[in-house]
Amino acid sequence: AAELEYESVLCVKPDVNVYRIPPRTSNRGYRASDWKLDHPDWTGRLRVTSKGKTAYIKLEDKVSGELFAQAPIDQYPGIAVETVADSSRYFVIRIQDGTGRSAFIGIGFTDRGDAFDFNVSLQDHFKWVKQETEISKESQEADTRPKLDLGFKEGQTIKLNIGNMTSKKGGAAKPRVSGSGGLSLLPPPPGGKIAAPPIPPPSSTAIANHVTPPPVQKSSNASSADILLDLDAPAAASKASVSATTDLWGDFSTASSAVPNQAPQQSNWVQF
Repeated sequence: AAELEYESVLCVKPDVNVYRIPPRTSNRGYRASDWKLDHPDWTGRLRVTSKGKTAYIKLEDKVSGELFAQAPIDQYPGIAVETVADSSRYFVIRIQDGTGRSAFIGIGFTDRGDAFDFNVSLQDHFKWVKQETEISKESQEADTRPKLDLGFKEGQTIKLNIGNMTSKKGGAAKPRVSGSGGLSLLPPPPGGKIAAPPIPPPSSTAIANHVTPPPVQKSSNASSADILLDLDAPAAASKASVSATTDLWGDFSTASSAVPNQAPQQSNWVQF
């Protein structure tokens, strides 16, 4: 698994100063003021990488990229990387070689922003390591827990009670009537009657055109000929009204003929 892990770059800073620091004489923290800050022992490039859960601080040459020293880090904060008590731009790291020998040196950044990026890159990496450890631990605990057997045993049955399938009295449920628009319409209540559409009242024209024949009085002395004469009376009245209508223009002709003939008056107009 270690061979399949690849190395990723977390942070690169082009300028870093390396200092030889005096050995610690007490349990108090390191102080950068005890170092010769104006005369660094080495200057180069710093690169922070990670491979698996381990981070590496690599000090390399600016031009050739040759490795000067590296410090493997298993946890942060820890003994591999410590901050100084009097500045946020300086750190103490523990470098190691391939033979197992180790030494403590001091590093410092000219820009305070570079020191901040270096610190944050280490914090983010070990925060991710902590999350991965918790996830793997939870998965292992889940594998060791007894699993619930939710399958049916031999001969075991279940009963499903689906609503609206049967009524309370055991009869079948009444189906709903669906309308043309796909909406469900409720049936009419029992005993209800559908009202017939109202009959429109007769118009005045129909009343005027309707002719009611006069009632016929029954008498023992009346004959069939009298009855026929009575029925022809409205027809005769209608003929009289028609003739009166046609003679309306006769009054105008009578009036014009009643005017006495007057002699034509002479006018000054020349008649052609």
